[in-house]
Amino acid sequence: MNRAPLLVLCALGPEVWSLRGGDWRGAAGGPPVLVRTGVGRRRAAHAVRRLLTSAPGGYGAVVVAGFGAAVAPGMTPGDVIVANGVRDAEGNLFPVGSGPELTRALRLRGLTAHAGVHHTADHVVRGLERRALHLQGALAVDMEAAAVLAALQELRPALPAAVLRVVVDTPEHELLRPGTLPAGVRAWRTLRATVPALVDWHERNRPGRGGPVAGTRHHPTSSTLPQEAS
Repeated sequence: MNRAPLLVLCALGPEVWSLRGGDWRGAAGGPPVLVRTGVGRRRAAHAVRRLLTSAPGGYGAVVVAGFGAAVAPGMTPGDVIVANGVRDAEGNLFPVGSGPELTRALRLRGLTAHAGVHHTADHVVRGLERRALHLQGALAVDMEAAAVLAALQELRPALPAAVLRVVVDTPEHELLRPGTLPAGVRAWRTLRATVPALVDWHERNRPGRGGPVAGTRHHPTSSTLPQEAS
């Protein structure tokens, strides 16, 4: 029976801080390993490769979690957008089989959760570019998830994986405009509130239980206190 802990990857320190204070009681494998990767694909890829190669078999599942930007209209700060696929800047699509199940688990905990495609960009996305990404099918944008999934596909393709972003800014109210601070506080609290759903998901999907894992890359188309590492 595999009781390895959950590996949770965040780009920013405040995301780690938020998750550290969540209710991790009952987590399979004990408290999670929380890692701040830094911002961007290069840093995220370096971090996950280092972790997976230094501790083969050391993790029961991987979650990429943190704050993000919605590209779809009608989203509200504090909504959770769960990935059922992540597309990179080159157009490669990484399916994420955990999306529907994790979305249901979050909703059962009283959170407003949506499932859809995330786009991993190599820069901050604003204005008309957000609209263009939404027209291509994306709900959210980040700067790390695709790099993590690419490394998992290469090094640990059977490891269960999930990706979620709590909305801080939306197409109607972009980051750094008035209201960002209250939105950030709400998102910080919501990210912490996702922890019990992550615990439930990890228990149901740890290796040996037959749960969903991150899928194979599709090529471009036209369209308790947790442990911590850093």
